[in-house]
Amino acid sequence: MKKKITFLFISHFFFLIIGFGLGVYFLPILTAPESIEISKINEYENKSQYQTEFVRDLRGSDPFHWGEAKVTISKKKITVNGSISPGPDYKLYLTNEFTQHEDEFLPIKDAAKYVAEVKSFENFVVDVPSNVDVNKFNTVVIWCESFSEFITAAKYQ
Repeated sequence: MKKKITFLFISHFFFLIIGFGLGVYFLPILTAPESIEISKINEYENKSQYQTEFVRDLRGSDPFHWGEAKVTISKKKITVNGSISPGPDYKLYLTNEFTQHEDEFLPIKDAAKYVAEVKSFENFVVDVPSNVDVNKFNTVVIWCESFSEFITAAKYQ
């Protein structure tokens, strides 16, 4: 009887942990706003000052943390034409140093400029706050705040 209770406890706990992990992964995907139309992104891209790309082969990239997109930066908008891996609590930062792993981003995070939350994972636009001068930075970074996980980055100047 004791073995059966122990087995049931362990098996239920195991599935609870698996369910929680799947929920953390899929909830942002299910609640993400719809992607912006490509024509609107193209319009913003035409007004951009800088252009760069998120690529999958950064040191901090893996099957769950990556970006693959054309990125444009202007005084008022940052566009991502492509996709990033889905996940919770993503933030977009600007930095003065190109980073490609959390061990490189964490030491400079306090000097990084927070721009916006990222709630979409494909073809999205974030507004640049009026107090942020994109010309004073050279790199755009997507960071998962909840898990201190590097997602992707791209140097634009």
